[in-house]
Order: sequence, then C-alpha cells, then structure tokens
Amino acid sequence: MTALSRRVLLTGAAATAGALAMPPGAALAAPAEAAFAPNPARLRQTLDYAVAKLRKTAPTVATFPEETKFEKWIPVNDGGWVGGFWPGLLWLGFVDSRDPQFEKWAREAALRLTPRIPDTGTHDMGFLFYPSWVTAYRLTGETSWRDGAVRAAESLSKRYNTAGRFIRAWGSLGSTGNAGRTIIDTMMNLDLLYWATEVSGNGKYAEIASSHARTTIKHFIRPDGSTPHVFDFDPVSGAAIGPNTVQGYSPTSCWSRGQAWGIYGFTTAYRRTKDREFLTAATRMADHVLPYLAESPVPIWDYRSPLAPHDIRDSSAGAITACALLDLARITGNPRYQSTALTVLDALSRTCLTTRSERHDAVLARGTKNRRAENGIEVSLPYGDYYLMEAILRVLKPREIAKAIGL
Repeated sequence: MTALSRRVLLTGAAATAGALAMPPGAALAAPAEAAFAPNPARLRQTLDYAVAKLRKTAPTVATFPEETKFEKWIPVNDGGWVGGFWPGLLWLGFVDSRDPQFEKWAREAALRLTPRIPDTGTHDMGFLFYPSWVTAYRLTGETSWRDGAVRAAESLSKRYNTAGRFIRAWGSLGSTGNAGRTIIDTMMNLDLLYWATEVSGNGKYAEIASSHARTTIKHFIRPDGSTPHVFDFDPVSGAAIGPNTVQGYSPTSCWSRGQAWGIYGFTTAYRRTKDREFLTAATRMADHVLPYLAESPVPIWDYRSPLAPHDIRDSSAGAITACALLDLARITGNPRYQSTALTVLDALSRTCLTTRSERHDAVLARGTKNRRAENGIEVSLPYGDYYLMEAILRVLKPREIAKAIGL
C-alpha cells in the first residue's frame, strides 16, 4: 500500500472513529506476535549494545539527533523538542559504564542547550532540560546545572493559562494560533516544575504542575482510561471546547505514544506529591493498554487504528510505556505491570534493535514519528533509545538510575 493510499485511508475512515471506541484489545483480534519471556541476560546484552553504539556514534554528533534517515542521525540544530535526549543518553551511558568519556560528552552536549533556557515559546522545557541539566545536577552536584534548569522551569511556568488551568502546548506567547491548546505530552514536562520547587523552595512551580495535571484528568481521560492527543480550550475564558488530535488517528482514538506519556507523567506526579488522584489516573491509563500489549508487546502507533493489527508499530511508545509500568509496579506492587513491562522490553530487544546494520547510528528501530502526517515512518528516534536505556537500567541498576533521574 502506498503512502498516499494510507493517508487517504486514515482521512476517509475518520467518519467511523466513534465506532472504534471498543473494549481494549478488540482492535487486535489477529494472532499475537510470538510470546516474549522476560530475560535479564538479554536485557544486559541490549544495554551493552546501546552503550557500545553510543560510544561509537558520540564523536560524530555535533548537535541534536531528531530521527534517522538511511540509518544515520538527522540533526535539529537548536534541539527542537528532542534536544534533551541526546545528552540524556550520554548521561545514561555514564550511569552504566562509569566511563568519564561519557561524562565529558554529556556535559558538552547539555551545554549546547544553554541558549534555550529563556525560551518561552514551547511547553517542551521538561523534555529539553530534565534528561540533560537536571540529570547533570543529580550526578555532579554542580549548582550551575541546577540554576540553569530552574530558569528553564521559570520559562515553562510563563505558559500557564490561569483561566483554563493548563499549560499551553504550542505557539509563542501572545500569538493567537493554538493559544487554547494543550496536549497529553505536557504531562512529561511537569517533573521539571516539581523538581524546581524542590530545589528552589518556590511552591508556584509545583502548584502549576498539579493544576495542569488535574485539568488533564478532567478533560483527557475517558471512562475506559484512554486519552486523545489534544484538548482545546477558549484561551480567554478557559472554557472547554473539546478533544482533537494532531498525531493520533482521530480525536476519539488512542495514540500509543501519547498514552505512554500520560502513564509516565501521572506516575511521576504521584511520586512527587503522593496525591492519590494522580496514581488513580496513572493506573486507569495503564490498565487500558495492558490487553493490547498482551496481544502485541510492541505497540501499534494508535491502539484504535482501523488497520490494526496490520498497521505499523512505534517502538518508542513501547519503551516509554515500559518505563512507566516499571514505576507503577514499584509503587503499587501490581505484578501485572512488572511482567508486562519486562515482556515489552524483551520484545523490543528481540525484534527492534538495529543489530543487522553496523552503520546504523541508533539503537532502536521501528519507531514512528508522526504516522498521521506520514512523517518519520519506520525510523529511529532519540527518545526511543533514551527510554529503552532508562527502562533497562530501572531493571538492572535501580539504585544508579534512581539517583540520576530522581526515582
């Protein structure tokens, strides 16, 4: 099927989106992929492969990888929204290997984000500065990293809409386009705010984070635990307008990476606040995806795609979900979260690594950047590599990764 025909199908099938609100797993009625048994030795091999790949590739990366093309990293020079993941990967390489060369590379890469500290034009300051600068501070104790990341949190706080109690996702402050739009991804940027309150003593950052999280619970999470990508508000009055999507199949579908962002973000919000409302949100969202992952542990790009189970996968959604489920398992003691996370990681290790090509820059293949726009299909993504390494470190080196990212 050509790219054009896929796009036409996705657009033309939107009218049937309401019919896709089926029980979890119903869209994946075809036989599942081969069973994947958790295998710690395989996870160690995967982590070794990732660290070796980073060691080989790092000297050739001068900016920030955004995705691969013909197996090589394509950069985004200012970091875009993904700029924190490359220094974050190098810090994770250091966490595992303790090789000072990784620390050197990570410092250099993180410092390249310095011009973004005062950026008020994006909600992605957590993605940019948590894996890079906050992790640098946690590992080194150097106050320059702390102070820079707190200033980045201040920039993020300026995007808070007091009328609607949400953080604006896109568009420069003062612009009218997207002024009332927030997205499920923003849940991942809240931890920068919680951390800023922790180290600065200024409670406003955590207050904004928790307020946004409660708005997300109210307007994003459906009765079955699924979520849309986007929700729109009137930017002046704060009145709710309704769900939408940019990267999911439809406003009523469930984009798998967005669902992963939400599970991870709410779990983290609970750890920072001990607010049971956030834990309930995380478990509702997690419980929604467990049946899908039981049938196919590498997630389809949208759990309600009309082409399921034959549509493309998103390995990055799997890696993020595994991190979140491991965290939930630790908090709740629910063995289903732990076993599902390990099964997903085993599936990623067995079917999604770039081991067939020595020239490949990345670790994890089968990523999907934006299926709806036919942009970045079957590529590698820096956040896929990052969360794969983070998840495996959560299993193999829990104390070390806890120090690095604040578990």
